[in-house]
Amino acid sequence: MLPADPAPQALPSHAGAPASALAPASLPEAEPGAASASAGQLEQARSRSPLLVRPGFLIRRLHQIHTALFLEETQEFGITPVQYSLMTALARRGEMDQISIAREVGLERTTVAEVLTRLHARGLVTRRADPHDRRVRLVKLARAGRSLVKKMAPAVQRAHDRTLEPLPPAERDEVMLKLIRLVEANNDAGAVQFRL
Repeated sequence: MLPADPAPQALPSHAGAPASALAPASLPEAEPGAASASAGQLEQARSRSPLLVRPGFLIRRLHQIHTALFLEETQEFGITPVQYSLMTALARRGEMDQISIAREVGLERTTVAEVLTRLHARGLVTRRADPHDRRVRLVKLARAGRSLVKKMAPAVQRAHDRTLEPLPPAERDEVMLKLIRLVEANNDAGAVQFRL
């Protein structure tokens, strides 16, 4: 089972491992003959649709699917995946300024400001001016926000589990490690960097 988000809960053995433990050299090598079998499977996929061999398309489509599963599982709470990500970042890190929150979740500052405005309107976060720099707004989870993160965790976990459910259990951690590897290797390419 994989962690829902960096919320205060038990994590699997690979969660929280140092980045060096997740480096490309630490992943197992493919077995001999696996490359030719994979090439054949990719050709079959290409014959169904050229989009099926484009990583960007597949990542976007999987994101759409996961978002739908997340919203289905968490419907009673009225929280989006982006809102939940911000709330779990605040649950994990405590009070932060908006620029730090943006780095923590890999979003643009304007998006973070809009999401925080919605969360603040619901009483889930509090905002105050930084006493050392009045231009900076500090944000933290309100008591209602902390409670909601905990209440939502099982539903969010179900959404994560459902996203990976089509894979055999033995492959799920491997897929997650490969996704982490891709994000780490390409993090500098995005307009907004994710704090690794």
